Amino acid sequence: MLLSATTHVKVWGGRRLQTVLNKTLPQDAPYGESWELHDTAIISNGAWQGRTLGDALATLGADMIGTGNDPADGLPLLAKFIDADDWLSVQVHPDDYQADSLEGQPRGKTEAWIILDAAPSAELVIGVLPRTSRDTLTQAIHTNTLEPYLVRAAVSAGDVLFIPAGTIHAIGPGILLYEIQQSSDTTYRLYDWGRMGLDGQPRPLHIEKGLQVSRLDRLPQIIPHATTGDGLLVQSAYFNTQRHVLKGAPVVLNCGGHFHALTCIQGAGRVNAGGLSVTFEAGQTVFMPAALEDYILDGAGVVLRSWQP
Repeated sequence: MLLSATTHVKVWGGRRLQTVLNKTLPQDAPYGESWELHDTAIISNGAWQGRTLGDALATLGADMIGTGNDPADGLPLLAKFIDADDWLSVQVHPDDYQADSLEGQPRGKTEAWIILDAAPSAELVIGVLPRTSRDTLTQAIHTNTLEPYLVRAAVSAGDVLFIPAGTIHAIGPGILLYEIQQSSDTTYRLYDWGRMGLDGQPRPLHIEKGLQVSRLDRLPQIIPHATTGDGLLVQSAYFNTQRHVLKGAPVVLNCGGHFHALTCIQGAGRVNAGGLSVTFEAGQTVFMPAALEDYILDGAGVVLRSWQP
């Protein structure tokens, strides 16, 4: 299933979803996110053309997402591109238990970032200074003096960051990345740099819940990777992501009862399965249902393949 992503305007967004990843942006506005794999993604080919992945899931169920998932909870993973032209808010996400108890949601949000492009001065926030108390953070947030307590880290293209739920984090300006995560949009915004939203009003903060779920002792490790060559970039209990550098030689893959999301980040790829062929270019994603067995991936480009372990 070739997918048409849904794009989202954000106060911190830019235009690289269009200029780098060939997305059509319908407004002259700052677009920050392109949701590649999600219930709202529209299928662009085949019998389900014009319908969403959510529509297909409602009918196909386990054949689409595997037997270990409840179709009523929607797709379990969300993959997106993020273009940060300014700082995202300093934020934190709940784990599965906290998402259920605080929000009645089926899952929390553990995520990982693969940096596709970064300005020379690009940075992330990856936590707060060790031994900083919740009371200190609460006061700093209310007085707009949080920044001295934030731990920043420089990043470059190819870097990978795994972010367990409970990690305080923020993406800085000049960064374009691929994000793979549990499919949840539960975000507790702790700090927004004193700026206004697109409506001219301060965006709401979620200080009490945010600090309740925060792991203050956690600083995730940034793992540098070469920007070329095959390799398993992310491996976790929730999702894996592998990079395939395609040079014309076919790669034989098998879904093995788990759906695969194939996202092209450079050049073009081609999928052959069951006598059908789909070509997808940089900025496009193909969904491979769990019931599919062998398929062939080839082309001349770079593809990120994400799946549940």
